[in-house]
Amino acid sequence: MSAADVATMPTGARAGSPVSGAGWRKSAGRYLTMPLVLAAVCLALYAYVSSQTLDTIEARALSPERLTAAIWQHVQLTAVSTLCTLVIAVPLGVILSRRFARWFRPYLVTLLTLGQAVPTIAILVILAVAFLFLGFNAAIVGLTAYAIVPVLLNTIVGLEQVDRSVLEAGRGMGMSRFTVLRKIELPLAVPVILAGIRTALVINVGTATLVTYINAGGLGDVIVAGLTTNRFIVQLVGATLTAVLALTIDYLAGLAEDILRPRGL
Repeated sequence: MSAADVATMPTGARAGSPVSGAGWRKSAGRYLTMPLVLAAVCLALYAYVSSQTLDTIEARALSPERLTAAIWQHVQLTAVSTLCTLVIAVPLGVILSRRFARWFRPYLVTLLTLGQAVPTIAILVILAVAFLFLGFNAAIVGLTAYAIVPVLLNTIVGLEQVDRSVLEAGRGMGMSRFTVLRKIELPLAVPVILAGIRTALVINVGTATLVTYINAGGLGDVIVAGLTTNRFIVQLVGATLTAVLALTIDYLAGLAEDILRPRGL
């Protein structure tokens, strides 16, 4: 590397620069802040519940076994529905970003957007009433349908924002259209696609509380148990754990977004 190259590098990137240590501490602080805040919230919630005298209904609803099972069910619902969303939305976004599909893309996107405007609980009720479709599988269908739009739109936007001259250069090097898509377009679109996936994850964590009404489990069971028995502390624990889980998954998705982002973007 020449002296001119070193001179044009950011100050914090130069070897031995004292700013690099400060930059590292800033980065570490950014990554550690959210886990510390979430841990503090959980500790505060535990301290509050421990200080209360629970009756038998509250003790049964807030037993460690029941809470652990509800959290695990919620994680499963979120993970499986998001995976199904990716399997559907990313390939569909790739297809809709091609020139031959642009004529019907507005109609399909509009239809999917209108479908997302329908409340999730309505979708679940329709599945339950029309098809007697209850439980985990019905919840996955409803959550997947609700989370498709952000991933689909981000995939289309991410692919279409790639510089056309870069694609033409790839074709000029003898790459096929599929090779250009795999080696150039998709890697450059990764940051935008990951942002859509992150949004879908958070949407699924929140809406998964509603699947308790079709017997699919999750933290919604805890919240509804508190509502039906008029136990505020049970409602508080269920709602707080749902919020902590949503923020935890959003934090992990942010880490994955930073790790998977191609260098230089």
